[in-house]
Parts: sequence; structure tokens; C-alpha cells
Amino acid sequence: MTAHPSAAPATGDSPPAAAPRILVVDDEPEVRAAVADGLAVEGYAVRGAADGLAALSEVATWQPDALVLDVMMPVLDGLAVCRRLRALDDRTPILVLTALDSVSERVDGLDAGADDYLVKPFALDELIARVRALLRRAAASAAADSRLAFADLVVDPATRSGHRGGRPLEFSRTEYALLELLLQHPGQVLPRETILERVWGRDFGPDSNSLAVYIGYLRRKLEAGGEPRLVHTVHGIGYRLDRPEGA
Repeated sequence: MTAHPSAAPATGDSPPAAAPRILVVDDEPEVRAAVADGLAVEGYAVRGAADGLAALSEVATWQPDALVLDVMMPVLDGLAVCRRLRALDDRTPILVLTALDSVSERVDGLDAGADDYLVKPFALDELIARVRALLRRAAASAAADSRLAFADLVVDPATRSGHRGGRPLEFSRTEYALLELLLQHPGQVLPRETILERVWGRDFGPDSNSLAVYIGYLRRKLEAGGEPRLVHTVHGIGYRLDRPEGA
């Protein structure tokens, strides 16, 4: 198997300053070196492995951000590596390389847990573009996983913003801390004292209206488009995030 890099790697998208780690796994030294060199030129941190067992060892110790993985290798082939990683719930993006361009081969690779598929011989700029795409999708998936959602409300902790339906929302630091606490305990009645301690760090006493004021701020923002109430008062106790009655 030989890879055929194009004359110049694509440079349309620059990798981020903190270089993602790419593990290149191929039993052919020439292919492994060509791919590793091309990725390194683009600014990625690259390591190589010559077989599946070495690849699994590198994944465990180096924790790469993506794998470029040949299928046909001695000791442990690429599909077996995919299956082992997925069985361990390792979601590292994997680009599979193979010399066999049949539907059944592509299906086998995807079923084993590969995220993308590239047939040898390939242009190096296409491989780099596919690696970039895998990293973008992984980053988007991680960002989506960090979001908090309830009913039609979605909140992004990284930006203290969100949306309800299609309507954008922005929150102050205290508003967000209060809403996050409610979102982490949907349907659960949170006593007033607990909320004050978690959000403000102390209980202001029964005469303070600080919590009621911020609940009012939240409700105005969450209901500004005429949406039904999500933050409910439980009289004498505290507040609860719950779906509107009848929803």
C-alpha cells in the first residue's frame, strides 16, 4: 500500500493554538511517515504506531484527539482496534484507511465504530481535511453535551446564554447560577435556604427578598415571549423547575 500525497497540503483551516494530538497507525513505514509529516506541517502533534496493540497502548497513555487507522495490519487489525475502543466507551474519532474499496468493507469499518473512511491511495490534503472535520464534529458534540436543557429551554454554561424556543437569552452571573441549580434538579422542590446557600453562599434570613427578586428576573426573561411558566413557587418551602401544567 502506498499513499500519494498531493503537491501541497490544504491550509484553509488552521488548527487551534493548542495542537490536537493525532495518532497515525499503519504497518507501512512510508505511509505512516507521509501522513505524520503532512499532519505535523499543519500544526498537529503526531505520534505513530505500527500495529493495533501498539495503537491501543498509545491511546491509553497519550490519549490522542483522533486516530488515523489502517485496517490491514499484523498482530491486531484496525477494525479490531475500533471494536476494542468502542467496547471501552472510548469515543475518540477514528479515520479508517483501507486498500479495499467495496461497500461491504466500508460497512464493516463503520459498524466497527469508525467515524470516517478513506481508500488508499489517497491525496494527503483530503486526509487532512477529513481529520479537521472529525475534530470539528467532536468539539461540537462535546459542547452540546455540556448544555443544560429542560422542556424548550437550553442553556450553555460556557457563555451563560441560551434560548427558549428560538428566542435568545442572556443571563447575569447570579441569574445563571440560580437557573443552573434549578436545571440540575428538575421537578425537585428546592428549599429557599438551600438555594440561598448554594447561589449566594449564605442564608440572608427570612426577611430578605433577594431570592424572590432574582426569581422574578428569571421569570421575566424566560417568559418574555409569552411562554408558559417553568419556575414555580412552592409556598412556604421554595421553588421548583417543572413543566407547565397540562404540558
